Amino acid sequence: MTYKLKSDKKIKEGFVGQQMIVLPPNVKNSVVKNDLINQLYLTAIGYYPHAVYHSRERKLGCSEYILLYCITGSGSVTIEDQNFKLNPNHFIILPKQVGHKYESSQSNPWTLYWIHFKGANADIFYRRYLENIQTPVFSAYDEKRFREFEMMLKILGNSFENRDLEIVNLSLQNFLAHLIYSKEINPSHIELDKVARSIAFMKQNIAINYSLQDLATAQLLSVTHYSRLFKAKTGRSPNQYFNELKIQKACQFLYFSDLNIKEICVEVGFSDQYYFSRLFKKMMGIAPAIYKNQHKRS
Repeated sequence: MTYKLKSDKKIKEGFVGQQMIVLPPNVKNSVVKNDLINQLYLTAIGYYPHAVYHSRERKLGCSEYILLYCITGSGSVTIEDQNFKLNPNHFIILPKQVGHKYESSQSNPWTLYWIHFKGANADIFYRRYLENIQTPVFSAYDEKRFREFEMMLKILGNSFENRDLEIVNLSLQNFLAHLIYSKEINPSHIELDKVARSIAFMKQNIAINYSLQDLATAQLLSVTHYSRLFKAKTGRSPNQYFNELKIQKACQFLYFSDLNIKEICVEVGFSDQYYFSRLFKKMMGIAPAIYKNQHKRS
């Protein structure tokens, strides 16, 4: 039996494994009085894993800026009349006091880090964020950075003591800076992650026969630069890697489906059945028809 997702179901919070800290009013007051941290401080912080049906709308916006960082999955963000898609390793900062809505994809729910923050320097950080060319902004996943996020959550989960609040909010400034200036701080991460994004692009478009120029253009790189970068990270040329993905997918069709060889060719982007068979045999050591017979389900 199959079940349909209920498209009208919406949840603000309450996800399995979630973590969330909201500073009580008296704690926020103590932060505002602390000259070391009152120029930039958080008021709430959270982590929502695999947030199915997550949806939040504030028609009049919020008095703080809101950072949303997508780790896995995807979702959509609307700021006034502008719509954005939030993908893995991308973040967006919602402006304060501006109507917005954000929600997780039903088919591929996001895992999300989020922070509400404010202060005089928050305005400056937001202006620096707007200087980025694209929104949402890509920032390669950095394990060290997100250990820092988890540290902030852990400290606030245990204590609201003045010294702990200072540690968290000084860390917040570093955390935001590494996101907003990630391209300048780690330019190599941007390029290496273009290879990861290219591989994801190949997997999502396995049925299309893209040229090397198409693949390079999709990552905003020249063919020469793209090919050199791709081979340095994977050890194979883009075309070789793409063909390997296609043959891997063909193996799945041969094993798990009743499609014939010609139909499988179409599914993995080959117009020439004989070329497909030769390539399959070269990579797998046997012809696709023999592979299908040997691995036929009982």
